[in-house]
Amino acid sequence: MTIKSLYTIILLFVITIHSSFAQNQKGYTIENEDVVFTFHRSDYETLSHDKAGNRINFDDLTVENVVVSGEFNNWSKYDWKMTKIDEDTYQLRKPVSKFEGEFTWEFKFIINNEYWAEPNKNTPNAVDAKDLNGENLHVYNLKMYPKAYPDDNGNVRFRLRGHDDVQNVIVAGSFNKWNEHLFRMYKIENGWELKVQMKPGEYDYRFIVDGQWMEDPSNPDKVKNEFSEFNSRINVGKYATFLLKGYEEANSVVLSGSFNDWNESDLQMTKTDNGYWKYRLPLPAGKHHYKFIIDGNWILDPNNSVKEYDDEGNVNSVFMVR
Repeated sequence: MTIKSLYTIILLFVITIHSSFAQNQKGYTIENEDVVFTFHRSDYETLSHDKAGNRINFDDLTVENVVVSGEFNNWSKYDWKMTKIDEDTYQLRKPVSKFEGEFTWEFKFIINNEYWAEPNKNTPNAVDAKDLNGENLHVYNLKMYPKAYPDDNGNVRFRLRGHDDVQNVIVAGSFNKWNEHLFRMYKIENGWELKVQMKPGEYDYRFIVDGQWMEDPSNPDKVKNEFSEFNSRINVGKYATFLLKGYEEANSVVLSGSFNDWNESDLQMTKTDNGYWKYRLPLPAGKHHYKFIIDGNWILDPNNSVKEYDDEGNVNSVFMVR
């Protein structure tokens, strides 16, 4: 396995106990390929009427329905209706692909199609709401980050060793439009770190150490940028499960592919009780060629119709990580 591939896999496995950005965020989480909007009544104290603008106490209103309304649906008061989970909780799932094109989106919840739930100004992802002319409306919207956001349970950990005498370290990259303030790292023993939940894909990034930009010295994968310096690069993936049905009399079944340089012994598959051979591993986003080796004999995946020639004229099965 190459150094680049190994670094990607390490990013998927590392554990951290620091960071607290998304922990108190309101209104949404990202689960695999879905954005999950969640409305909890206890998160809000007041409502404002859609037309009159007057504020009322939440306890004075009976909730009949809740709708997600934001920049992504032209602030519709009717389209994205949520499902009632219990007396005080409503939820709606939308695929992450619905939010392509922008790094951030503002939104709110609207009750009974006419009352806006007003976030507290101290909510980490609350931002000043403005009208079409840029004038402050003196209320707050929630902001969501569908591609990446700091999270204690995130799938990527950024770590910078040393620099104990600096005041601020920021990680900025293509996943957050190179924002110089948003993703602030946390001081740990002998360094700084931040864990981020990121959508699968390939991203460039750099650290900003007390205002000075630098590449990640622990990441060997880097690319030259327009300033004749280097950006560090990561390819964020997710777990993939490979299954082969039958061949119960086989002594050995090996998974081999472009993701492990076609190693013929590295990924020994395990026989399951329901007649399958199985192997699960983290893969970076993109296209991967693979085959199975059964007692030394190479075969295509009989249950995968997607096949492709490689550069040497061999036909391989194809697995896509999106």
